[in-house]
Amino acid sequence: MKSMKIAVIGNYLPRQCGIATFTTDLCDSLAAGLKKSDERLAVVAMDDIDKGYPYPDRIGFQVRANVQSDYLHAAEFLNVHKFDAAILQHEFGIFGGKDGSHIFQLINNLHMPVIATLHTVLKNPTDGQRAVTRKLAQCTDALVVMAHRARTLLIDSYGIEDSKIIFIPHGIPDVPFAKSASGSFRTRLGLKNRKMILTFGLLGPGKGIEVMLNAMPAIIERHPEVSYIVLGETHPHVIKDTGDSYRQSLYQRVRRLGIDDHVLFHSRFVDLETLIQYMTSAELYVSPYLNEEQIVSGTLAYAVGMGTAVVSTPYWHAQELLAEGRGCLVPFNDPAAMAEKINHLLDHEKERNEIREKGYRFGRSAVWKAVGEKYLNLLAETLERTIDQLIPQYAKRLDAGTPERPDIRILGALPEINLQHMRIMTDDTGILQHAKYSTPDRTHGYCVDDNARALIAAARYYALRKDKGIIPLIQTYLSFMHYSFNPENGRFRNFMSYERRWLEEIGSDDSHGRSIWGLGVAVQCAPHDSIRNMAVRLFLDGLPAVESFKSPRSWAFVIIGLHAYMEVFGGDATARRLRTLLAEKLFALFQKGSSADWLWCEDTLTYANAKLPHALILAGQWIPAPEMFKVGINALDWLLEKQQAPDGHLSVVGNLNWHNRDGLTSNFDQQPIEVMCLIDACAEAFRSTGEVKWLDQGHRCLGWFLGSNDLNEQIYDFKTGGCCDGIQPTGINANQGAESTLSWLISLLSMYEILGQAGETDR
Repeated sequence: MKSMKIAVIGNYLPRQCGIATFTTDLCDSLAAGLKKSDERLAVVAMDDIDKGYPYPDRIGFQVRANVQSDYLHAAEFLNVHKFDAAILQHEFGIFGGKDGSHIFQLINNLHMPVIATLHTVLKNPTDGQRAVTRKLAQCTDALVVMAHRARTLLIDSYGIEDSKIIFIPHGIPDVPFAKSASGSFRTRLGLKNRKMILTFGLLGPGKGIEVMLNAMPAIIERHPEVSYIVLGETHPHVIKDTGDSYRQSLYQRVRRLGIDDHVLFHSRFVDLETLIQYMTSAELYVSPYLNEEQIVSGTLAYAVGMGTAVVSTPYWHAQELLAEGRGCLVPFNDPAAMAEKINHLLDHEKERNEIREKGYRFGRSAVWKAVGEKYLNLLAETLERTIDQLIPQYAKRLDAGTPERPDIRILGALPEINLQHMRIMTDDTGILQHAKYSTPDRTHGYCVDDNARALIAAARYYALRKDKGIIPLIQTYLSFMHYSFNPENGRFRNFMSYERRWLEEIGSDDSHGRSIWGLGVAVQCAPHDSIRNMAVRLFLDGLPAVESFKSPRSWAFVIIGLHAYMEVFGGDATARRLRTLLAEKLFALFQKGSSADWLWCEDTLTYANAKLPHALILAGQWIPAPEMFKVGINALDWLLEKQQAPDGHLSVVGNLNWHNRDGLTSNFDQQPIEVMCLIDACAEAFRSTGEVKWLDQGHRCLGWFLGSNDLNEQIYDFKTGGCCDGIQPTGINANQGAESTLSWLISLLSMYEILGQAGETDR
């Protein structure tokens, strides 16, 4: 074959998406077929983030998707370096401009033939998508499709000439046929003696995982030895647009269905070797897409070609690949049919193996070596019709792997920490109290309660991530608290108008206690001595007033703040004495007010309830006072039981009428702050006892924010990073105020902290 210099344009690993994997594999197969392959191939990588990715040396140029000038510079780069031809990986969403139209700035300025691989062909495109596809056909020398149905669509729906369309199948790894599913890798996964069902690929709405989850109870009833693994991270663009909402909804569905022991989410973007181990260890691969307009699925092609029996919904690519007995099709969104087909194949090993063998034999023509040869032949034919042959040297390939991440069971996976809404709610004075939807509402001004909570969230975030970008926020909240302290009476003021006028001279005991709590955390987690010294000064100035407080919640806030302060200044005798004094007062209330069926210090459960056992657990450990510690643990256990709905989800006491000793309870309005207090207390119970049940309870409580609540609706907004203000009889209160958002952030930080202690890793 004649020597060629080839440029490939598209996403590339370690960017995590299916097209990046395809481009990388295609480049490897092209390089293997070229003369002096290490010198004759380069990639123009599309970036969806400005800083790009840590690419290998094969990358010759990087294009920021939304920067039009980058497309022109990329064309200039390829022309100057005299490439013979370019292969474009096309999908509307990876290029900037309306329907990805920026890509024509590159194509139209190239001095070489271009062929385009179409990863999306729509039956009912928008006018813009149809125009882009037609223009792409005009500007390129060939359109490569990976399904025969795509050819028909391009001819019938877009009016593109048949001669312009070339079929080349989606490439697959060339692996030996396994006579049976491998048990050794299953053993390494902790699934010895289990039958494994697998779905892999980047997750997002439309993948239909929820359908398979709904099918699992019927599968488990027939085959209790089954484990279903969902392998893959959430698609980065889904994370960007809606956060990890989809994955979290899957976690909640698993919990509601009671199938935790049979479903594992392995949130990993795996290398090929690891993927092969997963695939060859599975009895079945399931592809439950929700929509037929899926013209190509690389994951399905891999499964069929590696000889794994497949059950799929009948989207277009599946109809082609699984024809003639190479797999089984079930109707869309039909869990019963899915379960019936899977149970049948698990029951009939011979039939399952026949399907595997047919798929494997069919896939031999689509191994990457063969696919690479087809592309090289197409390029050679195309070049024969051109006259400018321009050939310099570029690109050297390095291994394009991505670091493996630990497997995480469903209980271990957490959403990312998103500070966006906290930042939006904060101005140069402090954090505003309220919001109209996600927009700050200046009408109500500020309060020290929220700024103390914000100080806790920011300081603990710094301690967790060592992100110096949070330091200005820490100083803003600390400055607010300094200004709120009234040295004339030794008390913190609480409410301030938007015009920076204090609306009171003395705040409540509770707001003073929260201030001590926030300052104690700032002392514990301060990024540097200057901030710590400021927090210490304010903390000590505010302590004298607390001895006269009457509110048990204010005692609890102060005890928790004292403990944080003493993580640094453990020898402070005054702090030790005060902790013992307040803890004994709180303990005495529990001894007096509780009974066998009411393990509480008051006749009514009201607000911030879990802070009381939290304080007893802390103080009981460190005074030490074993009976106090026991009362705290028992009270927390009882509190969680009181707030558990019949199906197991958290249903916190509402602040409309609270919950009294006589059994009268209020389901509304449920507030995020109650959940935060429970999670903080569970975290301390886990730290002090090491019992996994407290870790599980923390996850159950966090689920309240993510949809495991009385309304089965998400309280946390993945798009904004804010948290709705609670659950009302009429539905979710959509306003995303400071208290609720900070309650979410502190809850999430608590879970990250204890998961680290439990030996688990964040996603």
